[in-house]
Amino acid sequence: MPFTGYHFPSDIILQAIRHYVSYKLSFRDIEEIFAERGIQVDHATINRWVIRFAPLIEQNARARKHPVSSSWRIDETYIKIKGKWWYYYRAVDKYGDIVDFYLSQT
Repeated sequence: MPFTGYHFPSDIILQAIRHYVSYKLSFRDIEEIFAERGIQVDHATINRWVIRFAPLIEQNARARKHPVSSSWRIDETYIKIKGKWWYYYRAVDKYGDIVDFYLSQT
């Protein structure tokens, strides 16, 4: 992504776009979320980022997207990490590629 020349780092720009696209938050809501974390960015700036970069991100994601087979295998288990038990779920397609996963502390 061509983020050179922007005042904010790429991770901030991508996070703002993600909030807008994934969670359907308004630009003012995203501005408030960032302000709570000490990042002062105007809602109009976030709007410009979305207009500029969201189509590029979508194109990039579509180019990388590959079809998932119709057959999945699912495994659920508990694993111990640093002495604590965690729930781990993983789904793989018939080729062994991970389709989905979830890890949470129980």
